[in-house]
Amino acid sequence: MQTSIRPFQILLYFILGTIKIHAQDNKIKEAGSPEFLAVSTPWVDSVFNTLSKKEKIGQLFMVPAYSNRDEKSYEELAKLIEKEQIGGIVFFQGGPVEQSRLLNRYQSLLKVPALVAMDAEWGVGMRLDSTVSYPYQMTLGAISNNELIYNMGQQIAKDFKRLGMHVNFAPVVDVNNNINNPVINYRSFGEDMYKVADKGFAYMRGLQDGGIMATVKHFPGHGDTDVDSHLGLPTLNFSRERLDSLELYPFRYLINRGISGVMVAHMNIPALDKTPNLPSTLSRPIITGVLREELNFQGLVFTDAMNMKGVTRNFPTGEVELMAVAAGNDLIELSEDVELAISSIRKAIRRGVITWEEIDARVKRILAAKEWAGLDNYQPVDTDQLFAALNRREADVLIQRLADESLTLLRDNPPSYFPIPEPLLTTAVISIGSDFGTVFQRKLAAGKKVSSFVLQKSAGEGEIARLEAKLTQFDRVIVGIHDKRSRPRSLLDFSDPVLHFITRLSSLPKTSFALMANAYTLNQLKGIENARVLVVAYENSPFTEKAAAAYFLKELRPRGKLPVTVNEHFKAGAGLMIFQ
Repeated sequence: MQTSIRPFQILLYFILGTIKIHAQDNKIKEAGSPEFLAVSTPWVDSVFNTLSKKEKIGQLFMVPAYSNRDEKSYEELAKLIEKEQIGGIVFFQGGPVEQSRLLNRYQSLLKVPALVAMDAEWGVGMRLDSTVSYPYQMTLGAISNNELIYNMGQQIAKDFKRLGMHVNFAPVVDVNNNINNPVINYRSFGEDMYKVADKGFAYMRGLQDGGIMATVKHFPGHGDTDVDSHLGLPTLNFSRERLDSLELYPFRYLINRGISGVMVAHMNIPALDKTPNLPSTLSRPIITGVLREELNFQGLVFTDAMNMKGVTRNFPTGEVELMAVAAGNDLIELSEDVELAISSIRKAIRRGVITWEEIDARVKRILAAKEWAGLDNYQPVDTDQLFAALNRREADVLIQRLADESLTLLRDNPPSYFPIPEPLLTTAVISIGSDFGTVFQRKLAAGKKVSSFVLQKSAGEGEIARLEAKLTQFDRVIVGIHDKRSRPRSLLDFSDPVLHFITRLSSLPKTSFALMANAYTLNQLKGIENARVLVVAYENSPFTEKAAAAYFLKELRPRGKLPVTVNEHFKAGAGLMIFQ
């Protein structure tokens, strides 16, 4: 049975939490200050002086917004934004034109324009239709050239600017060394903390050089967990020494280099705060003690979404937001009841749980960020030619380059294995996991003696047997394994007969494989380590399919390195280089 902290304990916890936390030996004295704090014009003070006490508290809240819902929901949100003079908006699913119209409407209701954010780890296509998606971070983790990741950050910044947004909740710098992690996984650059930090820095630089605030997450590190904090409260049972030497490293690295924002995860971490069932989001020792005092982070601290089960399971709405503010967060993301939360915070200030000095310091920090983002000279979003602006050819070129550079060759027996001259080889190309022909097949079949077959992920024994019989006619078989799901999980949702078929194909010397799926799925594909050729493209998209096909056409030399350890056959850093 889980126990929760009762209200009288909360007050005692906050009072005790205000005592200065003992500094650790590894305290960082000189951290890089975020750029937005260097802004020094009269705007911040002049705006601050116009705010009522209630409006100051309103600046601490970011509300969720969607552009794929009905007018009633838009009107309800508009009323809330106007009444509470909300400080920030986080956009989720919808379309770019409707989102821009709604944003213009919401901003018109505010005396201080809202700081607008999106959780767009792989670009605005993560949330909006008719826009561009870049590769997942696991795919980027295979790339050696971090300048390409910097370029991606710049392109994403262009999209944010065009859409009137200011904060990207990216990059993820969780070190993912747990194959069973249900929530980070493909969203991480990998298991090497140094590479995670370097690639996170490249992404951060691209965003911030493009005028968009980067927000590193999920502090203090969500990579080695097997519970999804959307559904429950993960516990990180590691020593302080382990956390310092691994999980905290990328955060420390980016803080020292001027990251604008840090998002705090919902995790229970006994080594940092022994309070039972307390999420890190609500922990003063973690946020004020470790993040602010030890790591000397001076930028904006964002909570993760406050409607997630990891934080709501043990604490009621209103109470949980109060705890988050008292712990040291600047911006409260996605409260389930903003009006109740604001009322709770005002009452807590009157009781002395939080001081106005603390609130004022946070409001001024938020206003400084708004000034850096250009909100001192707010302009509505121009919806004219918006689609064209968000679908630039330069973006497609970059995505293809990223896909090409990430392609990783894990197995390659000599091409001379085939005694038949290549022009005379008969080739079968199978796309497994697709319902129809693929880009991978079309590129391989162009002008070649190639026959294409499709095998759905739910195929049964009879269909597989008929295909297997046909394959005996071919000298060479190239198999594409496609995960068509929008989120590439560690396990393929293929039927057992299909998985067994892949194992049988792996034992045939004439068979080569291209995996357009999460690298961790290799652990599920028994015998794949015996394949004659195996290339990994990490995810399924037209760009990764073209990259994989280009390898078999001898148009591309793979340069990628596996960013995670899958099993004893496929370890982090693996990747053959072909020079001939």
